[in-house]
Amino acid sequence: MPNIQLARNLRYLRKQNNLTQEAISDILNISRQAYSNYETCKRVPDLDTLLRLSQYYQISIDDLILDSLPSSYSSLMKEAKTSYYTLSECKSTGNSIYLTDEELKLITDFRSLSDSNKQIITGFLSNAKLK
Repeated sequence: MPNIQLARNLRYLRKQNNLTQEAISDILNISRQAYSNYETCKRVPDLDTLLRLSQYYQISIDDLILDSLPSSYSSLMKEAKTSYYTLSECKSTGNSIYLTDEELKLITDFRSLSDSNKQIITGFLSNAKLK
């Protein structure tokens, strides 16, 4: 059964974030046509896709599906510090993970370190987790 409010919210959120259907479909790792079908009520996103969308836009799945967002989302975004996320996938499990720009920079910086400095950082993190 199509959810007209969800379709409206997806379109609204995409436009508020200056994204094209192509861009959001790349973020979700689906085809542009599949995403277009969500906005036109031809298909309903599966639970994993709804979760990815809610995490990307930093709103609850309930808000994504049920609420009329133009008023609530605008005020929420004015209050919240906007963070941008990069979608990544764990090779061993296939699970998706979203990284903030800060986390992505840390990983990039870590990769540029020498092996001995990587060991120092890894040891520090291991010790910090124990405390």
